[in-house]
Amino acid sequence: MPLSDAQLVERFNNKRAATSVILNAKILEVRSADGFVRMSYDIGPDFCNPSGAVQGGIVTAMLDDAAAFACIVKSGKAIYVSSLELKTSFFKSAKMGRLYAEGRCLKLGKTIAFLEADLTDEEGQLLARMTTTTAPRPIMDKPRLVEGQPA
Repeated sequence: MPLSDAQLVERFNNKRAATSVILNAKILEVRSADGFVRMSYDIGPDFCNPSGAVQGGIVTAMLDDAAAFACIVKSGKAIYVSSLELKTSFFKSAKMGRLYAEGRCLKLGKTIAFLEADLTDEEGQLLARMTTTTAPRPIMDKPRLVEGQPA
């Protein structure tokens, strides 16, 4: 029996990947039927460049996580999402503090998925958008997740 959206939120927040721990990520909402995930990130000064903006690679990592989670929940299976290509467009500098990412699985085929994710600040301003083509694959080994980390 598949997990409910609420169970997926709880599982993702209790068994987090290393990137989620490093970026202080929390899953806020899952709509598996829609292939949608909403996440928050609490970003400190360690992720900012000298101008005080969150470094672009960190922004891309946050968006990549959100998009991958959207694909995972849409699939309803234990998969990992391998990027084939991605593009991040930056509209406004992200600053440290709480940021939000919304990931969407636009199309999930047998071997390829098309995903996108947006990053916003606490006021809802669009900071960046990422689009990506991925190759979802079944997980053959036990996932290496960080157990018992506080959400």
